Amino acid sequence: MTLRVHVDDLRLQAIIGINGDERVVKQEVLISLEFDYDATAAIASDRIEHTVDYKKIKQQVITLVEGSSFFLLEKLVGEVLNLLLGVDRILWAKVRIDKPTALSFARTVGVTASGSRP
Repeated sequence: MTLRVHVDDLRLQAIIGINGDERVVKQEVLISLEFDYDATAAIASDRIEHTVDYKKIKQQVITLVEGSSFFLLEKLVGEVLNLLLGVDRILWAKVRIDKPTALSFARTVGVTASGSRP
């Protein structure tokens, strides 16, 4: 059985953007993740070693995002997607990154990427 996991709105700080102040001061970004995995063994066993460890993935995303220094949201979303697709049990993933301070008069600007394991 395939299950979809959702992690919504991780509030992280990143160097992201092309303007001078954006290259120096970390800004808030919101990261949302979705991923599918074959949960057959986890459902049968009720054991963490048969599932995807959400806490471990969250920590890996935090380390990546807060240690990054990209110019484009597109680059950051691609890197987070690659991280997810590198997890053995994950079959498909979708990442959305919002940058609330990107545009005046807009609540947020976001970029979404999705993909499957090759």
